[in-house]
Amino acid sequence: MAPADLDGSHGRRVVWAAFVIAVFGWGVGFYGPGVYLAALNRSHGWPIATISLAITAHFLVGAVLITVVPDAHRRFGAASITVAGAVCTAAGAVAWTNAQEIWQLVPAVLLSGAGWSAMSGAALNLIVAPWFERDRPRAISTAFNGASIGGLLFVPLWTALIAHAGLGSAGRLVALATVGVICPVAWAVLRRAPPGTASKAAPPTPRRALLGQSRFLTMSVAFALGMFVQIGLFAHLIARLEPAFGATMAALAIGLATLCAVLGRTLMGWLLGEHDRRLAAAANLLTQAAGTLLLAFGDRMAPLALGCMLFGLGAGNLTSLPPLIAQREFRAADAGTVVALVTAINQAVFAFAPAIFGGLREVTDAYIEVFMAGAVLQAAAAGIVVLGRRFS
Repeated sequence: MAPADLDGSHGRRVVWAAFVIAVFGWGVGFYGPGVYLAALNRSHGWPIATISLAITAHFLVGAVLITVVPDAHRRFGAASITVAGAVCTAAGAVAWTNAQEIWQLVPAVLLSGAGWSAMSGAALNLIVAPWFERDRPRAISTAFNGASIGGLLFVPLWTALIAHAGLGSAGRLVALATVGVICPVAWAVLRRAPPGTASKAAPPTPRRALLGQSRFLTMSVAFALGMFVQIGLFAHLIARLEPAFGATMAALAIGLATLCAVLGRTLMGWLLGEHDRRLAAAANLLTQAAGTLLLAFGDRMAPLALGCMLFGLGAGNLTSLPPLIAQREFRAADAGTVVALVTAINQAVFAFAPAIFGGLREVTDAYIEVFMAGAVLQAAAAGIVVLGRRFS
């Protein structure tokens, strides 16, 4: 029995369940730590560097655990792992926002990192991909758009809740919403096994063998560089734009970039079809590089706004393209593991990006060199991902 397409009723439910999981997974597990950084510094006076180190640890814990998520899905099922991830994410949010001593960030990091691993892009791919073949680009893009919506919704929501209810209460409210929404959705929709699961059951290739393949290495290195630049520059984008836009307009520019990420991912899902997915990834990275150069050299609102748009158009596709490349280049039994390994490597690399770009900013005392370096890395990533066509 072939996998369902987007006109399959349960396939559609799986996609929208994954969309909701992405909204909360990114809204709490990805964007949440940035909110905690400012709030904990403001409320406790803890050093920014110390809280930043805890955030890096959060992503590193997630990177380690992401590598075992495919095995966990095979053994326990998507519903059970997603419910466990929602509980850990909720507990982590409570632990972060109610910490009274710095050492209490240690259990917070362990809980939030575990939750993030079960609701990250690798987990979304494991949920959605088995249900689709021909329509997988559209299905993946729809599900992953929840990540961008999570940023648009949760960052202002976190800010408003903290302002009106306090940091600790905000964490508890978000935790209740996470468990209250994700657990019933996951249990209702994800317990059903994808069609054709038994016929596709095959022993997966050992991880060590996958890690040594040139097609894996070129994909992994390219997207690790792309994500390193993306996360690093997003962390510094407001600081770069404030002198030209002011604080309010700079925040709106971030929102513009996020909306463009949704648009770019949606367009890629609808237009990709049977086109070469590595060439699409290279074009995506070069589009971002053009935007990064405008952000480096722009000194007026128009070029800076265009830079945000181009940078944003490619942002969402850096998370949704690896599953689509893996679908084409690896066996079905290996694709989920490949995506998990790529995601884990990306996360381990980009966890250090804000600090490294911040250090470069301190050394150069300007953002031109920082964004130029980012554009060079994006262009290099485009070349590497195209090089992989020789091995696919």
